[in-house]
Amino acid sequence: MNAISGTNNLHILVVDDEPDLRTLYELTLVRDGFAISTAGSLAEAFAHLAESSFDVVITDMRLPDGLGVDLIRLIKTQQRKERCVVITAYGSAENAVESLKAGAFDYLTKPVDLKQFRGVIASAVQDARARLNADLPARSLAGSAGEEALARLAGQSACMRLVKERIVKVARSMAPILVTGESGTGKEMVANAIHANSHRDGAPWVAVNCSAIPENLLETEFFGAKKGAYTGSNQDRDGFFQAARGGTLFLDEIGDLPLAMQSKLLRAIQERCIRPIGSTQEEPVDVRIISATHKDLVTEVQAGRFRQDLYYRLNVIEIHIPPLRDRREDLPTLCTALLRRIALESGIPVPKLSTVVLDQLAQDPLVGNVRELENLLHRAVALREDGELQFEPSALQRPLHSAAADGGAVAKTLEGKLPSPPVDLQNYLDGIERTILIQTLRDTGFNRTAAATRLGLSLRQMRYRIARLNIDAPHIGESADEPV
Repeated sequence: MNAISGTNNLHILVVDDEPDLRTLYELTLVRDGFAISTAGSLAEAFAHLAESSFDVVITDMRLPDGLGVDLIRLIKTQQRKERCVVITAYGSAENAVESLKAGAFDYLTKPVDLKQFRGVIASAVQDARARLNADLPARSLAGSAGEEALARLAGQSACMRLVKERIVKVARSMAPILVTGESGTGKEMVANAIHANSHRDGAPWVAVNCSAIPENLLETEFFGAKKGAYTGSNQDRDGFFQAARGGTLFLDEIGDLPLAMQSKLLRAIQERCIRPIGSTQEEPVDVRIISATHKDLVTEVQAGRFRQDLYYRLNVIEIHIPPLRDRREDLPTLCTALLRRIALESGIPVPKLSTVVLDQLAQDPLVGNVRELENLLHRAVALREDGELQFEPSALQRPLHSAAADGGAVAKTLEGKLPSPPVDLQNYLDGIERTILIQTLRDTGFNRTAAATRLGLSLRQMRYRIARLNIDAPHIGESADEPV
């Protein structure tokens, strides 16, 4: 990382009780043009803060007379401008999480990689300067890109205003964020708005659908591979972490990752290091992690399907997106935004939405949330006559039942009606399952993602069933879009 231009007036406070480490950090930062003050204890650090202001405070977590997190809390309580970077012991993930929740900008793990150290400090300084110059401590400074990303989250209901305010508030931290909400609510767009409003907005944005990657390829896709690591590997291959270096890595449907991969992901997030397939050395990576899921991860943890330590590591800050049924007042704004997008893509004038049609939509369950709303509008635009949007009666009022409810209804329907037990129960059940899957795939235009959602399955489960039952559908497709 190159030294930041114009660093002459930038002042950093280094707090560590080990003189050798203080000297190492000081020499590294002085070389980049920063003015440095040092402290060996919490008391000395408090004294420095009482006398001066700083751009960045770097503090060890464990000090002779207290914890570095106490320093962070003081800065936050006094609403000071300093950005805090915490240095924690190797493997102390709980300390890193605690410091981020307390308001730290970022953290580093001992032994500190100096290249990574300079990069994190440069990011913290850049953010501190931007906030100071604009004098907007609680406002996004990412500019038009950030404003546009927020504007794409259509709706001014109270719950959506809270979502947008939270995005702006947390965007400039490095704290991992978990975006939750039902399918179709727009989790990826919220994650993208966080990236666009952060100091990383000019760096890579890499979005990954965890449920769409075959299990045997997960490690290679995430961490990359070295030349010769496997047959046909003729050159080094970057994974998602390398591709997102300096930017944001968005892990969608994180709840679908198998346990073995969860363990590897946890280490990569905690230690900021990855080991590509075929490599004997770990390499540091600088990425901000945002994840999303429609599942209840607490339930998944209790059921043993999701690691508790990974859950706490990802869920430092949670942003929950409300379902469309809880913000019906946003329907007019949402419809207008979606119709503009559809018209732009189709090269047609923006269709008008009558009050009658809007009332029809307001009465629909819209259990598929914004994704279902967009689907309805696409269909209405395609079938419109004389410029008037109309909805087919069959397109509305068709809520998708849960798998449990469907199963109960089927059981009740079949109760007492089977003439005799089948000779081969498994083949009999496979036949029923195959018929249901094929019909659902046909109803959804052979889109596996849509079919899986309708049946209450993950995409991985859907693909497994298609392969197991030898369902041949040449036009099967996948879609990870989550419009808002």
